[in-house]
Amino acid sequence: MHDGRVHHVIAVLPEFTLACLVLAALPGPATALFLHRTLRDGRRCGLAAVAGNEIGVFSWALAAAAGLTALLQANKVLFDALHIAGGIVLIWLGISAWRSARRGAEPAETAPRGGTPLGAFRASLVSIAANPKAAVFAFAFYPEFLPRTGSVLLPALALAAYQVVVIDAPYCAGIVLLADRIRPWLSRAEIRRRMERVLGAVLVALGIELAATAR
Repeated sequence: MHDGRVHHVIAVLPEFTLACLVLAALPGPATALFLHRTLRDGRRCGLAAVAGNEIGVFSWALAAAAGLTALLQANKVLFDALHIAGGIVLIWLGISAWRSARRGAEPAETAPRGGTPLGAFRASLVSIAANPKAAVFAFAFYPEFLPRTGSVLLPALALAAYQVVVIDAPYCAGIVLLADRIRPWLSRAEIRRRMERVLGAVLVALGIELAATAR
């Protein structure tokens, strides 16, 4: 990276770090999905869901730097299709959580797990890939920290890697590890059933809201 780009990235890093910390702390579909996968299928699936989400975050950041999300905003059909697809994915995940809650009536040690790390990774990646809000947000967020002139690809790459590796992934992984630590308590039949229902309802509500905001 050119020296000027390096100096720019270093200069904006404090403000960028603060903004990323605020973003990471805001609950959303990804947080609900991490918790659902961890409580239902264990730590490995929860961490796999985090990996899928972070790849999506990184990809949207690079797409924003390349200007692709401007095209997404301008293309009404594509934008609406992504809204609806993203809503369907979240609703389906929420219904899966409710079905899991019904199975939770069985003893926790015999209740079927049913999920795999690959499945959790794929569901998380599809969820963020089909969420145009993530794209639009990346397009609105990243330009504030990129150089006003010259190529922005390398600074965007550096900032996206910093956001994912240093802030977002450790924070999300921490949520998964904490949930896994208290999982024996949360896995009690009645508590687990309620948690699955709450997470399922959150995912369904977010899915409906996302699909309903198609222009």
